[in-house]
Amino acid sequence: MSFVDKVTVIAIAGKGGNGKLSFRHEKYVDKGGPDGGDGGNGGDVILQANRNVNTLAAYRYKKELKAGDGQSGEKRRKHGRSALPLIVEVPIGTMASDLRGRVLVDLIEDGQRAVIAKGGRGGFGNAHFVSSRRQAPKFAEKGETGEKLELQLELKMIADVGLVGLPNAGKSTLLSKLSNARPEIADYPFTTLTPNLGVVDIDKKTSVLMADIPGLIEGAAGGKGLGHDFLRHVERTAVILHLIDSYQENVATVYQTVRAELEAYQPHLIKRPEIVALTKVEGLDNEIVDDLMSQLQHVVGTSTPIFAISSHSGEGLPNLLFEIKDTVRVVRSQPKHEVEKPQIPIIKLTNAADGWQVVQENDVFIVTGKKIEQFADRTNFDNEQGVQRLRDIMRRQGILHELVRQGIQAGQTIQVGSVGRLDY
Repeated sequence: MSFVDKVTVIAIAGKGGNGKLSFRHEKYVDKGGPDGGDGGNGGDVILQANRNVNTLAAYRYKKELKAGDGQSGEKRRKHGRSALPLIVEVPIGTMASDLRGRVLVDLIEDGQRAVIAKGGRGGFGNAHFVSSRRQAPKFAEKGETGEKLELQLELKMIADVGLVGLPNAGKSTLLSKLSNARPEIADYPFTTLTPNLGVVDIDKKTSVLMADIPGLIEGAAGGKGLGHDFLRHVERTAVILHLIDSYQENVATVYQTVRAELEAYQPHLIKRPEIVALTKVEGLDNEIVDDLMSQLQHVVGTSTPIFAISSHSGEGLPNLLFEIKDTVRVVRSQPKHEVEKPQIPIIKLTNAADGWQVVQENDVFIVTGKKIEQFADRTNFDNEQGVQRLRDIMRRQGILHELVRQGIQAGQTIQVGSVGRLDY
């Protein structure tokens, strides 16, 4: 399966089942009462992180993620069956955003779940509305429409170690040498066009997840080449392993170039723990290697460890692995920073769902509000008793009073959201 790390999908939750309009018609039962059952709830659409999934390719062409609808109620007060949720398996590190760029959920742990589209509630059958004043209700509710929204799913890999460097620095070769990953390897730049993951077993008790980030170039942070597509996967790596080809003309400049791109993309990336490795040293004299190491040490500083390695011969790899082990252990042992509570109290609106608004457009009075629109969505506008119930709800909420205040006349139209219309 090809690697895909960004897709746009439409999440459609299931519709609630309709309530049943029914009366008992049994022999020897005089004047049987209402017995219509309630409809079942529509299914939710749920994102779930799965460590066994490493790409969003399954949703590249499957754009609609639709949950099942709830079943309608039946006579004899039988409730309809609620639909099962649709579980959408995504890789760990998947972030879901709406089209305005607002992050709705960020799945960073295996098994973590989030409801991204809520299923509609099932409608009540007429048996639900029996009261001392209304002993034979001749109406039932329709099921609510499930939520529907367009989402962008974006994968940002979560790895212990991220390999960065210019094209052809030896990242894929090192990953294939240390892990079970088998990335494409060739002797020309940009062989690797997608990130690769591999598990590196350092000893019997320690293993780390290593990510090979495709080669960066100067200007990548500004979008040059596939810069942003590559750099997003560096954001969540705990440790950065910076590989530099020992045959580059100026290894210090190469190091500074990649560091500048990381800083330009996300300034906090250059504060991550870093290890630097000079690659492909198997054919070089010790004096040349020492000189290159000295050049690097001058710009890297004494606090950052530098290694000379060869993926082909294995030279320097054991020492590099033990340094990786120690660095990752230190990072893992650090407590996660908790978000400080704001000193200024935040004033929250209460009962926002009960709010409504009336706006007149020509001869139509448009009523909007989450709760009243839900009631309208469940109303069968072909049933007069059902419509009368909606009027009663609008009266209790003060909507009819507001309509009178705005000058509504008999025979003018009231539109509740985008669901249905009724005459005043």
